[in-house]
Amino acid sequence: MAPNEMQVDHRVLLVDDDDAVRTMMNESLQRKGFRVVAAASVTEALRHISTDTFDVLLTDLNMPNAGDGFTLVSAMRHTQPAALILLVSGYPDVARAMATIALEADEVLTKPFDMARLPSLISQKLLGRKPTAGVEKQRVSVILSRCLPDIVRDWLGRAKLSPELNHLYLTDEDRTGHLPKLIEDLVTRLRRSSDNFRPDDALFSRAAIDHGKLRAQQGYTSAMLVHESRILQVTLFDTLQKNLSHLDFSLLLPDVMKIADEVDSQLTQTMASFTEAKNEKAA
Repeated sequence: MAPNEMQVDHRVLLVDDDDAVRTMMNESLQRKGFRVVAAASVTEALRHISTDTFDVLLTDLNMPNAGDGFTLVSAMRHTQPAALILLVSGYPDVARAMATIALEADEVLTKPFDMARLPSLISQKLLGRKPTAGVEKQRVSVILSRCLPDIVRDWLGRAKLSPELNHLYLTDEDRTGHLPKLIEDLVTRLRRSSDNFRPDDALFSRAAIDHGKLRAQQGYTSAMLVHESRILQVTLFDTLQKNLSHLDFSLLLPDVMKIADEVDSQLTQTMASFTEAKNEKAA
């Protein structure tokens, strides 16, 4: 090692599908004492993120798909929140990349940039980096319960924009009166002690049954019921997306499966009640 080169002993995950660029950055960083793990694909990088610990993630934005870098930025930020994250972007992607800074990346490097300055830039960023405050990790049930008013509001906004639903005039209360109780039932299902997904754990939902009867009186069709249930799933998953930094990822998959199953179970109960009410009316 030359006299002007220092041993910094920081681990860097370097991700770029361009062999020449990856090699140049790798050599530049290693000469300055960084311990570099190089990956040529998102799949390879995600494997490293899940099994190893890094001080720095340096990743290209597109490899070869647009937004590949965003996947890695998100994965690193949520599994290793203390890591310094640098995103390399070409000019056409600068606007999107700059928006990412405010969310999860610490810096965007715009191509072309001086690779010789890369080690010193990373060292400066690491020295000036403040310790990150730990974000409390929460179960899906906690997030949905906390965000209940937002879920109702967002669901209503989507319903009002839906041509399949908005041709039928209803007040906001008529549209959403059932929704808080359905979500509370869903949260109850999520809070059950078992972390495994079991379809036979679906709950009996009085709210779903009452909802079916009410929708029959309001002039809904079965297709409208299915559509508003789809909007509910979209709204629930969008809520989780907005709260990624708080999610306990170790329990996310079974909880997501429970959400899909419980919403489907509620729809089944709603449809049965709806059909029964329609038949009684016809008789």
